[in-house]
Amino acid sequence: MLPARFSVVSSLLFMALSHPVYAHHVSGQASHVMTHRGLPWTWAAVVLTFMGLCGVWAVFAPASRTAKARYLSLATLPVLGPWIRVLTNSPWPQLVLRIAFVALFLLVIVAGLFGNPLAERNLATVLTWNLWWTGVVISVFFLGTAWCGVCPWDALASWLVRRRLWRRGKANSSLNLKVPQWLQSVLPALLLFIGLSWLELGVGVTESPFATALLALLMITLATLSLAIFERKAFCRYFCPVGRTVGFYAQLAPVELRAIDGEVCANCTTLDCYHGNTDIEPCPTHLVVGRLKQNTYCTSCGACTRSCPQDNVSWRLRPMSSEAIEGARPHWDEAWFMLALLTLTSFHGLTMVLPWDDWIEALAHAIGESGSLLWSFSIGLAGSLLLVSLLYLVVVHVTRLLAGRSTPFKRLFSGLAFTLLPLAFAYHLAHNLNHVVRESAGLNEVLANPLGTGAAALTMMERHARHLALLIPENLLFALQTGLLMFGFWIAVQVLRHRGRGLVVTGQVFAGRRLVPMLLFMVGITALNIWLMMEPMAVRVY
Repeated sequence: MLPARFSVVSSLLFMALSHPVYAHHVSGQASHVMTHRGLPWTWAAVVLTFMGLCGVWAVFAPASRTAKARYLSLATLPVLGPWIRVLTNSPWPQLVLRIAFVALFLLVIVAGLFGNPLAERNLATVLTWNLWWTGVVISVFFLGTAWCGVCPWDALASWLVRRRLWRRGKANSSLNLKVPQWLQSVLPALLLFIGLSWLELGVGVTESPFATALLALLMITLATLSLAIFERKAFCRYFCPVGRTVGFYAQLAPVELRAIDGEVCANCTTLDCYHGNTDIEPCPTHLVVGRLKQNTYCTSCGACTRSCPQDNVSWRLRPMSSEAIEGARPHWDEAWFMLALLTLTSFHGLTMVLPWDDWIEALAHAIGESGSLLWSFSIGLAGSLLLVSLLYLVVVHVTRLLAGRSTPFKRLFSGLAFTLLPLAFAYHLAHNLNHVVRESAGLNEVLANPLGTGAAALTMMERHARHLALLIPENLLFALQTGLLMFGFWIAVQVLRHRGRGLVVTGQVFAGRRLVPMLLFMVGITALNIWLMMEPMAVRVY
């Protein structure tokens, strides 16, 4: 049986163009899809009104002034500080968490490979697609890039290649080749992100525990091969779609790992945070704490906190989104990632509303496709990415005309891309909150029987019972979603007003009508996301 199953899923993942697994888009299937209730229009009206008021304020309010952000180092607090130092300077708390997540991850793989093929009865699909990704995104809101510090992909790769639980591996444990120049950007991670979205939404791996397990094994393989071939952790820095998404979202987080005293770092001559020492690995993503300005590439691995001879690195609190508003530096490849992140986040929601089925079927009819409709889905995915990109390019061009042609286009393109992060993050949280609140019923049954041994398919009565079992009251869910959408738009407005100061030539003011093109783009994206939230949404797993 096992070789046959491997053959089937290999076809699912690598020859999907001829494999009819995209069941959600098959003609005639939409009427059988169970959906969640959408956001009521009254809540949507609150968001729209708020956006209108913010837009008017942004245009007519005086240009923003630079305000010095205030920070609070947790290590300097009177009672909590010593405990923070113990937790960050000792490898054991992090190691225990890594072992726990690795054990759970391996259980997911075993359940996917050998367990019940029913998605709603198997831990692999329920945990991965209903809880894990939502939990990761929510964790960014409070803990920044903390997930990367306990990532099971990196843990397993490190243990396999370095052959150490946490201490520095031998010099010959990797080829330590320099990453080729053409790979030194986040574009490889972007391509993987698009590919994973294609597998999740187009091929339908969310409906197959076995395919989910194979996808997990693929990510371990990529992380391990990268660590065995390239210096430090090239997978985390350049290739990992989850890590790069977490890194960009972490620009909005209220926490950061930074130096306690800047003068200590300024006078440092050893740079152990960068080079490591005899026991501690060097920074996996080539960062120097004394010059660290953004969370994007920090993996919260703890190497700098444990290697610093002056004990000068710790977590600190900061104003929410201060990094995205003013701190992070714009780069061309990062701007494209943020733009694609915005598009793919909304695209996920688009594929789960019922009109999507009609659109894909109409496209399939136009191109003469039948069966899985995977070509039609792929065209829809590519078209969405292209459409949003073209709209953004036009908006940046018009903004440049209003701001003066002396501002380089690439600089404006990259700088304004930071306005896209809070829009994507807010909708990502609001959308995934729907899944975790509405689709967590029955989790206890899956945890009690991770492989789903002997479990039958859910009856219609059981499906409806789960459908009605929300973790929190529905009105509270709507209020949280509404608050998130308003929060995202407000932060985007703040980013636009503050970022604009550094994007125009000296002596000019980036305010008033010069903000209008980007404001209209932001309003359009948020209005689309509101509509997606209002539409009944298809249930993901069960």
